[in-house]
Amino acid sequence: MVAKLRLASISRWSAALSLAAALSFGWLASACAQVSGANDSQIQAEVTKALNKKQFSGVQASVKDGVVDLTGSVKVFANKEDADKRIHRIKDVAAVRNDIEVAETDPPISDQELQNKLAKKIAYDRVGYGTTAFNAIGVSVQNGVVTLSGTAYGPVDASSAVADAAYMPGVKDVVDEISVDPVSPMDDRIRMQVYRAVYGFAMLNRYAIDPAKPIRISVQNGHVTLFGVVDSQGDKNAAGIRANGVPGVFSVQNDLQVAGQPSDNR
Repeated sequence: MVAKLRLASISRWSAALSLAAALSFGWLASACAQVSGANDSQIQAEVTKALNKKQFSGVQASVKDGVVDLTGSVKVFANKEDADKRIHRIKDVAAVRNDIEVAETDPPISDQELQNKLAKKIAYDRVGYGTTAFNAIGVSVQNGVVTLSGTAYGPVDASSAVADAAYMPGVKDVVDEISVDPVSPMDDRIRMQVYRAVYGFAMLNRYAIDPAKPIRISVQNGHVTLFGVVDSQGDKNAAGIRANGVPGVFSVQNDLQVAGQPSDNR
């Protein structure tokens, strides 16, 4: 009987503790919500200030319990990203729901047109910086969403391509799948030697006239891949042979395409 009374007493005590904990938690949650709610007006003022820019004129923002909802539209995807970053930097903001839409171009642009336009822009993006020939960045577009793939010589080159896409009218979102080449003095030597071997060859030096450098040379740990478009199968073969002749090259994958011919992915 005494044991049963003790068990009953312990059970009641545990129930009381559970109830007290629940009440305490509920009070704490309520208090946090009240604090967040009390800060909403200040957050709203900071949000309004942060978005007081011409590029955000079509954006609306509301705040509830520290959560900022962004709606409306902007001209380019980069502005949507910028608005999100600005709001996240504001003190006491708990979360951001970014439902900003990117406005349609006038006239509307098709995925293929957008892909061609962006691919050309990225091809000439790093002209003058000495790394153009060593970037092999691919572009695909589906329903306005741009996916960037391939390889970049360095992080600056990759970031520049992403920025090109983000600021292109008609782009709804950007998926960055660019791989940045590893830092390697050996690879840098191979890049320059392959460049000279290919573009310095009499049969191929006309390609050096184009600032976009149509033959792209990607190197990772001594392995060379050639990308781009050339005029003939003979040019493709010559580029592969020249790259293979560079000392220190472990392998060459010749993915150059011949203009007017389907891709063979070799």
